Amino acid sequence: MISILEIDRRDLHEHAHNMLREALKLRCVDYNADTPVIKGRLGKPSLAERPDIHYNISHANGIAACLVSDFECGIDCENVRAFRPNVMKRAFSDKERKLVEETPESERDILFFRIWTLKEAYVKALGIGISYPLNTAEFSFSGDEIICDLEGCRFRQYIIDGGKYIVSSCELKDPPEDPTL
Repeated sequence: MISILEIDRRDLHEHAHNMLREALKLRCVDYNADTPVIKGRLGKPSLAERPDIHYNISHANGIAACLVSDFECGIDCENVRAFRPNVMKRAFSDKERKLVEETPESERDILFFRIWTLKEAYVKALGIGISYPLNTAEFSFSGDEIICDLEGCRFRQYIIDGGKYIVSSCELKDPPEDPTL
């Protein structure tokens, strides 16, 4: 028996595409190597013949995720591990950094990745990647509720296997005209 942790990144990428293939079957799309895919201005892929269907995939050490939606969408998954404070300095707002720093040390890594995956899901939904100023998309929590001031977004988050993995998704009901501004 092979643990998913033993699967290399290429296999995880393939696994995410297999998940996408299965999800698209539910929308009567036969997704395979011959399916026409186009790339947006900044490289985000979409189905050439089905612009009404949006999708995104993600994979990290030990996990893969897929999202299919009627709206522009993004998904990010991460295995929770010790975070690097220099990443937090560049990507988190002052409030987010303070929130992480004031959290008990035993919960900091998971909180960091809860915020990080929400930011990643958002910029993936926008289709621009981490070139977006991540510290301007600010997140906090009230219990299980995700608090964010971004308009027209719906976020979901899943904490899996007792906090070993975090999966966050974002759907944009009203994408900005130019997300790079």
